[in-house]
Amino acid sequence: METWMQTLREPSTRGSSTTPGSAAEPAADEGRAGGGAARVRTTARPAGACAAVLATAGALLLAPAAMAADDDKVQKNTVDPQYSVAIAAQFARPNAQMLSSALTYDPKLVPVGSHVTVSERSDSKQTRVGLRVTDLPANRAYGAHVHTGACGVRPTDAGAHYQHRKDPRTPSVDPAYANPKNEVWLDFTTNANGEGSAESRHAWSFRPGEARSVAIHERRTATGPGVAGTAGRVVACYSVPFNNSKEAGKAVAGVLSKIF
Repeated sequence: METWMQTLREPSTRGSSTTPGSAAEPAADEGRAGGGAARVRTTARPAGACAAVLATAGALLLAPAAMAADDDKVQKNTVDPQYSVAIAAQFARPNAQMLSSALTYDPKLVPVGSHVTVSERSDSKQTRVGLRVTDLPANRAYGAHVHTGACGVRPTDAGAHYQHRKDPRTPSVDPAYANPKNEVWLDFTTNANGEGSAESRHAWSFRPGEARSVAIHERRTATGPGVAGTAGRVVACYSVPFNNSKEAGKAVAGVLSKIF
């Protein structure tokens, strides 16, 4: 787990990509409708008791996992005055009766049981988002972005890409808005072992409750006029509580009562 988190913070060049929102841009749909030193470890909880652990304002909150699968678990979290979250899960097929937080819509491209980890670290100066996947097809390029909606039974349920400055037109395919500085792009290419990672950095923070998932697309993201931000079909999706501590706090009492 230490290795995974180190990769998220400083992605290697092998099977990975870095997308600084305020510096260099990366190579560029369905799915475009738009310091404390303390550390915490938790393990997977039984059905109905899964939760993501959020470290925010120096306190730990248990976020509701209404759509969490049994294997969802927090890998590690550093407690400090800034907001941070790091959660991991295995991809499963959509099931309306028990909807996992990590869903694959195309098992050939994102196999059932493959792993995903997403991290966010935000302070007054920047927001860093990390993505890591394992057990995917080797040597293949994917697009990935932060979306506004939670994952659902349909690939389109995740909604539009999150944008710092919202494009007045939808779907947003204008490079002035659909670009890696205004959106969070996490494109990656898997290595020979089917592992991939990416990191995006921005000089802004998510608006609470408006960034709710990471969607993985079938190809790398385009950048040209009229197609900017498109990356083909959404093949997998992971619901993530980005900068969502207030919403999580409101539900913590109910979650704790079910767990304990």
